[in-house]
Amino acid sequence: MQHADRATPWDAATRPEIIQGGMGVGVSSWPLARAVSRLGQLGVVSGTATESLMVRRLQDGDPGGHVRRSMARFPLPAVADDVLRRFFLPEGRPPGTPYRLLPLARQASSVAREQITMLGAFVEVDLAKEGHDGLVGMNLLTKIQLPTLATLYGAMLAGVDVILMGAGIPREIPAVLDALAAHQPASWKFEVVGLPADRTEHLTFDPRVHWAGEPPPLRRPAFLAIVASNSLAMVLARKASGRVDGFVVEGPTAGGHNAPPRGEPRLNDRGEPLYGPRDEVDLAKLAELGLPFWLAGGAGSPEGLARARAAGAAGIQVGTLFAFCDESGITAPLRRSILASARRGDLDVRTDGQASPTGYPFKVVTWPDDPARDAERERVCDLGYLRVAYARPDGAIGYRCSGEPVDQYVAKGGRVEDTEGRRCLCNRLVATVGLGQVRDDGAVEPPLVTSGDDLLTIARFLGDRSHYAAADVIAYLRPTAHAAVTAATPTAVAMPAS
Repeated sequence: MQHADRATPWDAATRPEIIQGGMGVGVSSWPLARAVSRLGQLGVVSGTATESLMVRRLQDGDPGGHVRRSMARFPLPAVADDVLRRFFLPEGRPPGTPYRLLPLARQASSVAREQITMLGAFVEVDLAKEGHDGLVGMNLLTKIQLPTLATLYGAMLAGVDVILMGAGIPREIPAVLDALAAHQPASWKFEVVGLPADRTEHLTFDPRVHWAGEPPPLRRPAFLAIVASNSLAMVLARKASGRVDGFVVEGPTAGGHNAPPRGEPRLNDRGEPLYGPRDEVDLAKLAELGLPFWLAGGAGSPEGLARARAAGAAGIQVGTLFAFCDESGITAPLRRSILASARRGDLDVRTDGQASPTGYPFKVVTWPDDPARDAERERVCDLGYLRVAYARPDGAIGYRCSGEPVDQYVAKGGRVEDTEGRRCLCNRLVATVGLGQVRDDGAVEPPLVTSGDDLLTIARFLGDRSHYAAADVIAYLRPTAHAAVTAATPTAVAMPAS
């Protein structure tokens, strides 16, 4: 078994210049990550809700057989067999039939719930790594705690090379990776609102529960922390529980969740959070930590890459350009509609301080042909990834989400004002990748698209094209290097149809 503190999977000469952003729920899909990795850069899959995406793809008949092909490689075959038996529908769901749901994750999840979480992460990483020897990463949100340990372990069983985490302070994750690489129990502090000062809760995961015999050797993936400030980078570099291998420095123009502005909250005339000098990262000080870093948010251009390298960065993380390419998980009709709107110049990207149940600012795309523009949605929380744990009066731990029905949220001790303007990101982001739930009245969950501010200027990159591939993004960012890599790259295996 390889030791947990092995060297990172790259050195100064081989580490990637471009990291493909780990976007949304299934937007950074395995076809996208694999396409980027095959071209010598770091392809990244989203680690959010991978088990829910897996069982929904199975219920849709698993077109192309990709999920089942990967499940056959899972080292716990009885788990894969059970999931197939429970969820695979060879002909897909009959029209108007809702997806069958998984039990919501909890602090003490069942062995079966852990295993299906492991399998979902395994499938996403395994398919991204199929047919090449490039690096593949997985992106997770620190705010989403409940499934994380099992997700990390499943990704490691598939050989994930890099773990990237932001949306919080992932200080304990390096030690978690060390433990999981040795198949040892792992834990991290569970954030529970309203706990007494003398009480601490933890989330735990014991890999040994899942093996009757000797588990396969694992290697510890590199760990990149996504940060928005020098102080957080310094804390993680010096006080994290184990080795940090680098940083992604994400500015407020990046898509998805953004770090809140530092200091007293202020809004512009559009109601968006205002960022100022305190939110700027001093790259010279960051470089003094001696760890590689990549710049994200508004860096997705050849000029952005050149500026990043001149500032001492190893390269850039690019989200928006990859989010709307052919291999992205966003459904083809949505991609085409948004790109057409971008060429016309009639779309908008707004930083919404209320949309996300996490309380973090969240970027939302609006455009004239948005199919969800006038859609009414009943408040329901049945995926539950963004629920917050809270201490109940009897001392037990409960779960609530400001996107759930208001009366339920308030009955759980939540403030009614915290529900205003909240959207169900879980269900709506899943709908964005074509797996939206069917409700009792026959309505399908409406999509919600997030993007960085670069979408406002993507028409310059598009030119007269109506669509483009991940390889076009790499060629645009690194034209000379891309040509050399493409000439030496083997032909890809078939991708699932968009």
